[in-house]
Formats: sequence, C-alpha cells, structure tokens
Amino acid sequence: MSSHIKNTRRFFNTKFGFFVLIVALFWLKTYISYRIDFTLGAKGGIQQFLLAVNPLPAALLIFGIALYFRGKLAYWLMIIIDLIESIWIFANVLYYREFSDFLSFGIIKGSGTVQNNLGKSLAEILHPLDFFVFIDIIVLILLLLFRVIKVDHAPFKKRNAFAITILSLVLMFAEFGVSNADRSGLLTRTFDNNYIVKYLGLNEYAAFNAYQTHKESETRAEAKPSDLNSVLTYLKHNRSKSNIEYYGKAKGKNVFIIHLESFQQFLIDYKVDGKEVTPNLNKFYHNQNTLSFDNFYHQVAQGKTSDAEMMLENSLFGLPEGSAMVTYGTQNTYQAAPAILAQKGYSTAAFHGDVPSFWNRDNAYKSWGYQYFFDSNYYTEKPSYSVGYGLKDKIFFKDAAQYIQQLPQPFYAKLITLTNHYPYELDKQNVSFPATKTGDNTVDPYVQTAHYLDQAFGEFMNYLTKTGLMKNSMIVLYGDHYGISNNHRPAIAQLLHKKSINSFDLAQFQKVPFMIHMDGLKGGIDHTYGGEIDVLPTLLHLLGVKDDNTIQFGNDLLSKKRNQVVAFRNGDFVSPEYTVVGGSVYLTKTGKQITPNKKQAAEIKKMQNHVTTELSLSDKVVLGDLLRFYNPKGFKKVDKKSYSYKYADGMKLLKEMDKKKKTDLLNKSKKKDTLNLYKTDAPELK
Repeated sequence: MSSHIKNTRRFFNTKFGFFVLIVALFWLKTYISYRIDFTLGAKGGIQQFLLAVNPLPAALLIFGIALYFRGKLAYWLMIIIDLIESIWIFANVLYYREFSDFLSFGIIKGSGTVQNNLGKSLAEILHPLDFFVFIDIIVLILLLLFRVIKVDHAPFKKRNAFAITILSLVLMFAEFGVSNADRSGLLTRTFDNNYIVKYLGLNEYAAFNAYQTHKESETRAEAKPSDLNSVLTYLKHNRSKSNIEYYGKAKGKNVFIIHLESFQQFLIDYKVDGKEVTPNLNKFYHNQNTLSFDNFYHQVAQGKTSDAEMMLENSLFGLPEGSAMVTYGTQNTYQAAPAILAQKGYSTAAFHGDVPSFWNRDNAYKSWGYQYFFDSNYYTEKPSYSVGYGLKDKIFFKDAAQYIQQLPQPFYAKLITLTNHYPYELDKQNVSFPATKTGDNTVDPYVQTAHYLDQAFGEFMNYLTKTGLMKNSMIVLYGDHYGISNNHRPAIAQLLHKKSINSFDLAQFQKVPFMIHMDGLKGGIDHTYGGEIDVLPTLLHLLGVKDDNTIQFGNDLLSKKRNQVVAFRNGDFVSPEYTVVGGSVYLTKTGKQITPNKKQAAEIKKMQNHVTTELSLSDKVVLGDLLRFYNPKGFKKVDKKSYSYKYADGMKLLKEMDKKKKTDLLNKSKKKDTLNLYKTDAPELK
C-alpha cells in the first residue's frame, strides 16, 4: 500500500503528473458546474456523454501549452491558465443565473454602457458556493508552496508536448463530428448558445463567439447594395396588408409609448392574498377603448431591454449575441419610428430616469432620429428619489410631465419605467403590497415593485385625463421582457398554481402585455399571436402612415391575413397550432407534447424555415448596415450630428420649437403650468 502511495506521489511530482492532476480537477469542476449551475437540457446517452467529456479536449490543448516551457514557469503557467479559465466559468455562472444565457464578447464589449447599477444585482445573484470553482487553484498553490508537490525541473520532451496538442485537436474534431451528427448544423443553424455549450463546451463556445464577433465586423466591411435584394424579395412576399377598419384611426394623435420594465402578462388580473397586483393596469386592459393582446410575446435575447427597443422602434430583431443597440447603435443607419414620424411633423422624445449612456441610448437614439432625450440629467436627483436602476417610477412620471407639457403636438413620446427591474428593490416607505410566498427571495418581491409601477401608471393616467391629453393621444403599453427567468422553475410553478412546469409552460410564460388605448377605438381582447417585432407596423397603420417602402420584419397585428408564427431569438417559435422549444413539439392549445405525423412535420418545417429566414435576414440588415444602401422615396436619412441631448441644448430646442408651433400643452393652457394637476402619493415628495 505504501509503495502505491509512493508511486502516486512520484508521478504527481513529475511535470506530466501535475498536468494530469490540474486537467482532471479542471474537468471535474467544469462538469459539476454544467450539472448544477446551468440548464443545458442534455437528453439521451450521446448528449450526456458529450456533456461529460467536452471540457477535456480544450483543457488538454490550453494547459498543454505550459508543457513547452521549463521548470517553475511551466507550473505557474498552468496555474494562471486555470485561474483565467475559472474566472470565465465563474462569470458565466453569475450571468446565466439571471439571464439563462452565456456571456458573449458583445455583452463584454457593451458592459461599459450598462454601468453604475450592476453591483446591487451582482450581490443578489452571488452565492457563496460559486467560489467553488477556485478551490482547486488554492489547493494546488498550497501543494506547491509547501512542497507536497515538488517542481520537476527536467524538460518535458517537445515531441510528447506536441503529441498532446495533436491529441487535443483530434478529440475536438471527433467531438464536433459526433455533435453535428446528433444536432445537424450545430454552428450554422442554431440560435441558442445552450446547444453549443452542451455539445462542445464553454471554451469552444468562447472561441466560436470570438469568431462570430470578428465575422460581424467583417460583414459590414464586405456588405454591398445587392445584399438587399434577398431582404426586399422576402418582405415583398411576407408583408401583410393593413386592416381598413383600423387604418388611420389615430391619425394626427399624440403617441405615448409606456415601456413596462420586466413586466409579464401573467401579472394582469393576478392576485396575492385576494388583492390585485395591478388594479390600474387591469382596468386599462379591460377598458372598452383598449385593444389588448393576450398572445403577445417578448422576443429578446442577450440585449434584453435594448432588444425590445430595437424591435419596437425599427421592427428589426436584436442579435443572437450581445446588444445591437450597443454594438451597432452608433454607426448604423436606421429607418426608425422617431425619424419616420418626425418627417411627418411629429415631435419625438424619449424619457429615461438613468444615465444617458445606459445601453448606449445617447448614441442609438440619435441614429433613430429622436429630437429629445430626457435622461437623468433633466430630473431632480436626491438619494431617496432613486432605487436599483434609476429614478423611482412615481417621481419619474411626475418629473417627465414638466417636459411633456412643453412638447409641440402631435408628439411621439416613449417613457421607460425602471422600478420593476431586477433585483426588485423598494424601500419600506413605498412597499404597500404583500410579497408572494414561493420561498424564492428573487421572485417574491416582484409583485411589490410591479404594484408600485401600477400605482405610478395610475397617477400618470390621471394627469393625462385632467390635462386633456388622454382625448387626443394614443396610449401604447408593452412589457419589454421577462421579469422572472427560467432558472426559477419551482417558484414559477407556484405562481402559476401548478405542481410542475415544462418547456411549454416556460415558452408561454414569455408573454408580455401589449395594449393600445384611444378614445373611440374599438377595443377588446385580441387573441392574435404576435410579438415585439410587430409593434411598429401596427402603430404606423393606426397613424395612417404607409410603410410599404420600409424594411420591417414585423406585420400589423390588426391585419386580417397575417402570419402568426412568433419567432424567439434562439430559433424556437410559437404559433396558434404549434409551440416548438429545443426541438420538442407541443400543441399550443393543449400544451400536449407530440411526435409530429407526416402532415404536421411538413407544417412545422415550413414554420421553422420562416423563422430561420426571418431571423437571418434581419441579422443581415443589422450586421451589414444594409440600410445605408437603401433610399426609399419620402424618407430622408437621419443626420446624427444634428442632435444633442445636453440639458442646455434640449431646453433651447424646446423654446425654439415653441416659437414655431405653439401647439404644446403649456401654450394651450395659456402658459399655466399643468404640474399642479399632477397628483402623486410619493412619500419622497411630501
């Protein structure tokens, strides 16, 4: 027995032995993270086998680099490599816990624009056991420092190091071959990062993502006008006609876009302890002058809120990696809602209670043609006025009103709420609703911040009614993305009053509200299936603005003949007939999982091809900046240099516009400030 121990110790005192040890420990902790921290959905023997072995090829390749060096340097190189790899796992664990996705270079690149407030979110996400990924490094360093493992100064034969490198590459290609056989077109057709990590591994995903990022920059440089041909052909055959019953019904009206942060459809009419979470929104939802869509889905990816804004303003999808608004918001050409309406005589303004650089808004909004951007610099700032990601909603709406009353009419105004943002923080003086009791500390406060948002919304609607703005405005509400991620399945099941939930339930959980309210509008609950990509054409048709010369991938939700296949960014989709999630097929009406028959398989394939084509062509437009080549009649390209969102410039522009039009609310009330009509119970303002 003692001789066996001596032989084992002798082996680990060699450079190759230390290499084997560090690779083995790295493989073990990576696999444990796969099983515990990620939901990769490995099914069947092949997928389970690939999940178990996929950390090894990259580990052999990367750690094998150190074998080409002598003495202590080789050992410390292996430790440094392990540290870098561990940080990569650690970062992905934290990111995945909240966003159900893996970090991309696009997100890392854009992290400087999503600033200031991430510390609080990180504190909520972080678990003590997350530091488990660094334990092996600490142990190995101690073993070396206390000479339990001694440094082998003998050079490792170069041919053996080279053999390990070749072995790692052979294993990688073999792994890819088996993976591609099980999942055809793994790297060409999938829109879901989970597949790449499940089959190939975190390191291979990072390499593929780096390649994608590089290709994206090349794509723009290589793009040419003829690339638009396939896009225009697709749109010609897939654009639905407007509904004559609704076309132009809102012509000349002001437009309010109210962005409901992290607000999901299930909150409508939802009760806790017999109390409505959102009584004001419920009343609005069921109003006879409100068109409410109950099969409306968010379609965001890693860009979350920025993806929602991208679709809302442009009818272009966000990207599968990172944020298009961050990466392509500054340089690209757009034909966005603010620019379209500004050229029809509208004033256009965005309101946001946080720093202007968040999601690169201060640059992207210029590209989209916003004349005004009222960011945090325009509002009174006190420590008690903000929580989480910016100004509290009640204070935000009231402060925004001082600028709304000065906007020349008609105007297009987007107001972005913030309080109902993860981690759903609210100070005690503003908590007036019971938390849910799922036992999940992330989920339970969600209804409290949602209730606060509802109260703020009710106060704002009262102001619009008192000032008369309600009568001559179209009010549009939409939820930007989920508030509770799929990683909280037990809590979601409790919220939905179910014993357990499956992939179908989670797909349906992605519904968000979409409401259009206007005096005299024929309202009701509309069961049409649609998503955020469809908002812009719907609104333009209601406003009587022709969009047959635009490049928009959505279709009017009110059109009598429209394709009701709703594409998710990862390539899954929902339709009135089928819901397809990760290759599994469900009947949408019943939620029953099926094995499609020949007829059903043909229908699903047609829908899947539509989704894949739609997503890929939208990406082609964004990545290649193809709108720079497009010159539709009646639309003038946006001159970004003509916009400034500095406080002094914004106030100067308001005065200049006032002199020209005199159609703002303040003028109509004979310069009488309307803020005295705004009533709020915000305790901070008392």
